[in-house]
Amino acid sequence: MLSLIQILLMIVSIVWYIVIAHIVMSWLINFQVLNLRQQLVAQIWYGLNRLLDPIYSKIRRFLPPMGGLDLAPLVLLIGLMAVRIILINNVSNFY
Repeated sequence: MLSLIQILLMIVSIVWYIVIAHIVMSWLINFQVLNLRQQLVAQIWYGLNRLLDPIYSKIRRFLPPMGGLDLAPLVLLIGLMAVRIILINNVSNFY
């Protein structure tokens, strides 16, 4: 059971870093530091979008419209932190 919780913690950490990369990349694209006409940038951007849009769309259903401000990544990060805390507390119960 302990190894299962450790695997889940690893998955949560990977998703955390993917979301952070998506957020930073969106800022860099919006501030025109990165250009989507570059093939590598476009492939990474569209790949991250394909990974995260199914999760974001489920979160956006519950969020009110904010006039161009997307809070779905923030809600996802808070949810990932909550899951991580729950998993870590369950690991301490095994010791």
